[in-house]
Amino acid sequence: MANIQSLLDIMKQLRDPQTGCPWDRAQNFATIVPFTLEEAYEVVDTIERKAWQELPDELGDLLFQVVFYCQLGQEQGLFDFATVVERISDKLTRRHPHVFVQGESQTAISNTQELSQAWDKLKANERQQKQLHSALDDIPAALPALSRARKIQHRVAKVGFDWAELDPVVAKIHEEIDEVLVEVNKQPNDADYSKDKVQDEMGDLLFAVVNLARHLKVDPEQALRQANTKFERRFRGVEQYVAGSGKTIEQHTLTELDGYWDQVKLQEKAN
Repeated sequence: MANIQSLLDIMKQLRDPQTGCPWDRAQNFATIVPFTLEEAYEVVDTIERKAWQELPDELGDLLFQVVFYCQLGQEQGLFDFATVVERISDKLTRRHPHVFVQGESQTAISNTQELSQAWDKLKANERQQKQLHSALDDIPAALPALSRARKIQHRVAKVGFDWAELDPVVAKIHEEIDEVLVEVNKQPNDADYSKDKVQDEMGDLLFAVVNLARHLKVDPEQALRQANTKFERRFRGVEQYVAGSGKTIEQHTLTELDGYWDQVKLQEKAN
């Protein structure tokens, strides 16, 4: 089995001021962030495609991002890889007393609901120790917008700011659609017409849709990724019909393209 130390040594050599790689030497915490996000999404994509033979490579790329940050931290006297391992180990054992605490003080957890309640209590205590007073503190601003909206809604729901029934959630979506259309239907020369208002109302609509997804226990980020994949697959099918027609896609009417789209959908159902 490969030793993590060998990876740490490789990273240290890449950053060597004299003999290291010029690109790796030029990086800092901020410049690596886009690559970290890219590698994380590649892991997600690989799992969703069930490309299990590719997954070790993608996980390795993501692990390398962690190792890179640790090397930077060590160089600046901030932390090292051992610090990261220690912190996550402590956090996992602290948050799972029902597993790791033995004897009379062991927390009794018999179902997922009790586990969720215990988890929320632990997280609340951690936020209090960090002097985070709002329920919305420590939600990363850099999260994808759909995921962040879901997390915000989840946090406020935990303190009782939530609808108990589905009907008002759906009604809110219809309300936000109406408000979007009010702004859209204004004439550009109207005194209060503003593209910013349209964007603002669209944001409210998306936020309301995320809330519906949360109530339905659907991850909006994953749902939209699946919708993107489905649309791409079907549009490629449309392009295949176009290729066999002898005309370019621009020479087709929308009705013709919709006909191809319907054929692609029928083929999917047949398979």
